[in-house]
Amino acid sequence: MVVDTHAHLDFPELERDLDGVLERAERAGVRRIVTIGIDIESSRRAVALAQDHDQVYATVGVHPHGATVLDEAAMTELKQLCSMDRVVAIGEVGLDYYRDRQPRPVQQDCMRQQVELACEAGLPVVFHIRDAHEDFLRIAAEFSGRLQGSVLHCFSGDWSVAGRCLDLGFFLSIPGTVTYAKAEIQQEVARKVPMDRLLVETDAPFLAPVPFRGKDNEPSYVIYTVQKIAQLRGCPYEEVAFRTSENAGKAFGFKLP
Repeated sequence: MVVDTHAHLDFPELERDLDGVLERAERAGVRRIVTIGIDIESSRRAVALAQDHDQVYATVGVHPHGATVLDEAAMTELKQLCSMDRVVAIGEVGLDYYRDRQPRPVQQDCMRQQVELACEAGLPVVFHIRDAHEDFLRIAAEFSGRLQGSVLHCFSGDWSVAGRCLDLGFFLSIPGTVTYAKAEIQQEVARKVPMDRLLVETDAPFLAPVPFRGKDNEPSYVIYTVQKIAQLRGCPYEEVAFRTSENAGKAFGFKLP
């Protein structure tokens, strides 16, 4: 069994063949998929997908690319959404200084508002952090002791950053890019991260692993990420599959089949 902890099942590339996507995932042993909200509308779709499919769970949140200072109406809806059945986290939220599509202070305020909501709701957070680890770690420290078990999605920092994130109690999620020949920094993290803090994901329909690089990604392909991590760590595929699935259950609070 494997858990894909981060996919966008409502995106057109997957939604147009959703039954096929889920069937192929099941055949590959991917028994749980967390579908991710990136704004209010996609969060609604994520919740609906989770309620319609037994292998799917949802997160709700506003991505930094669309960051805004959330008004009372938006926060009220997020509070309602995060209390619904099969919603397991707030996210994806965070900071993206690589694309920088929103002013950095706005991104920071949007992240703080949603982390505060997660603390109030007793939910973990799925963080999107790109080229912004110093500001992220500074803000995350403000919630020390209140925010536990959250996830650094598509972790892109080096091992020194990884250690600081681990010290704050976070899980590190490794995507299919770890299979790329030039991904030495990510491969080092995948080798060194304690097994009880490691997760795997696709970020489908993005970041397809080798041998599907350049094509649309889907949850069934997460097995190639597991294979690569097992190779890097010198351990059996089954061990990585089992331990990352166990970690996903702990991080998101759902039962495994």
